Amino acid sequence: MQSLSMLDLHCHYLPGVDDGARTLDEGLALVRSALANGIERIVLTPHVHPGRYDNALINLKPRFETFRRAVESAQIPVQLTLGCEARLCDELLPLLERGEVPLLESAIGAKTLLLELPHSHIPTGCFAFIRWLQRRDIAPLLVHPERNKELMTHPQRLQRLREAGCLVQITAAAVIGRFGARAQRATDFFLEKNWVNIVASDAHNLRHRPPLMREAAAAIAQRFGENLARQLTVTAPVALTAGNFNAVQKVGA
Repeated sequence: MQSLSMLDLHCHYLPGVDDGARTLDEGLALVRSALANGIERIVLTPHVHPGRYDNALINLKPRFETFRRAVESAQIPVQLTLGCEARLCDELLPLLERGEVPLLESAIGAKTLLLELPHSHIPTGCFAFIRWLQRRDIAPLLVHPERNKELMTHPQRLQRLREAGCLVQITAAAVIGRFGARAQRATDFFLEKNWVNIVASDAHNLRHRPPLMREAAAAIAQRFGENLARQLTVTAPVALTAGNFNAVQKVGA
């Protein structure tokens, strides 16, 4: 397929804050790798997971600005934005109430939260939390559902989360089988059902979890057509960062 100028909404390049890049050099190497992979706009999404990664806006924002300046000084022509990947847990709601979670905010003020479920199941309070976000005009973007054990076993249950108002982001590496057969089967199921809005890299390092957006786009183009590949890796991510959620919801429909 033709070369794409992609926008990656989910990655862990900000140095020293989670299980992604550990050092500035590692972070810069990941950004260079992303650019070589066809990614020109990047949303940095460090984990916010109280008790494991105790990140909040107060510590992430200055680190982001330092890293952004380093990328600029290294003359890597990419555009960086700060967001986060927030784990659904009891402590998340008060963090959001206090404005301590870096939301992805568009130029028109539309807000998105990248929401990570526990790896094992869909929590009982998940749907109430989604409604809480929506009452505050925060769009929930569910990240990597293909790696949630309940959804791997019962992939049809993703539909209820979509009906509740979640946008859906799958991982590029899962599209090409890098997370194993079960995750790939769930990924294929979601794509076949047209339940996916966005593909992102969720890249953490160059050795085991590099940016693989170009490879995923090629695989989707081969199976589902170039139009869908472009929608998932370019059109929908750009629309989301612009606050055009209606356009994102229409992807694959």
